[in-house]
Amino acid sequence: MSPTGTETELGYEAARDELVEVVRKLEAGGLPLEDSIALWERGEALAKTCERHLDGAKERIDAALAVVEEDVDG
Repeated sequence: MSPTGTETELGYEAARDELVEVVRKLEAGGLPLEDSIALWERGEALAKTCERHLDGAKERIDAALAVVEEDVDG
């Protein structure tokens, strides 16, 4: 887990990489319950960050495609 910054400050790749590490730790097991819960909560926040980045990328691609279609049709 990253002790610095919030998940909203992370870029997509950094959030994804940290999420992969969180999942790895949870799947390995052997953690106290409170640590597992904290990791799960961090994972949820990271997943939402990744989703926001992907949604933003999709919006940018859709906007670019709309401009291209206007140029082709226009």
